Amino acid sequence: MLVNVCIGKLHRATVTDADLNYVGSITIDEALLEAAGLVPGQMVQITNVSNAALWRTYIVKGEKGKGEIILNGPPARLFQKGDKVIILGEAWVSAEDAAKMSPTVVFMDDQNKITEVKKGWRPQ
Repeated sequence: MLVNVCIGKLHRATVTDADLNYVGSITIDEALLEAAGLVPGQMVQITNVSNAALWRTYIVKGEKGKGEIILNGPPARLFQKGDKVIILGEAWVSAEDAAKMSPTVVFMDDQNKITEVKKGWRPQ
């Protein structure tokens, strides 16, 4: 059996743009992807802290160091520039592997510059 788990989390990222006329997806700065262990094409769940909207889509790699978090396509109606979001990277793993896992959590400032990375983080 496989279970869906969170392998990486971008905590309180700031949306830098929302492009309604793009085909779909979320563009994320390559540096943030690397820090969280996420990859282009991977499915993510995005929660808007500002309005509780929830969206699921795939990652498109953004330019490294620009701090981009861009919601593309339909979610541009639910996520606006300046909104705070939580992005959870998904993976399907065996139940045995899932029991040993905990996500990497990336914390950032208002410009999406990394302030701290906690590997194997678990809430206290």
